[in-house]
Amino acid sequence: MEIREIKRIVELMKVNDLTEFAMKDDNFELALKRGGEQQQVVYAAPVAGAPPVAVAAPTADPAIDEDDGLIEVPSPIVGTFYRKAAPDADDFAQVGMEVSEDTVVCIIEAMKVMNEIKAEVKGIIKKVLVDDASPVQYGQPLFLVEPK
Repeated sequence: MEIREIKRIVELMKVNDLTEFAMKDDNFELALKRGGEQQQVVYAAPVAGAPPVAVAAPTADPAIDEDDGLIEVPSPIVGTFYRKAAPDADDFAQVGMEVSEDTVVCIIEAMKVMNEIKAEVKGIIKKVLVDDASPVQYGQPLFLVEPK
């Protein structure tokens, strides 16, 4: 399953005010839950492997002022965050770098698949919020961008 498919499912959940969604096929299982101020739980695991792992989604970070005008670039999936394509490669995105909607800013590895994550906003990277090779949750802010 590709990131854009998962994003589409999340959007459909919002539009139709659904709090739970689950799907399963021969190679993949996905379960999403959403709700008001409660933490959401995301399950994603191969069907023929280990049992699904519950991961609590992050809550809002009080240190980030919503009025400061910066836009968060969130993680569209659960996985491992990588700032570069290879250990000897340059970072996809650095503080001060100008990005457009189609600029790849990182890779998130999910179930041994490397997923390129795009900024989806035009502006300048002001802060990288995640350390390289760290686990990330669905919806977790990865970068803060000053819009242009």
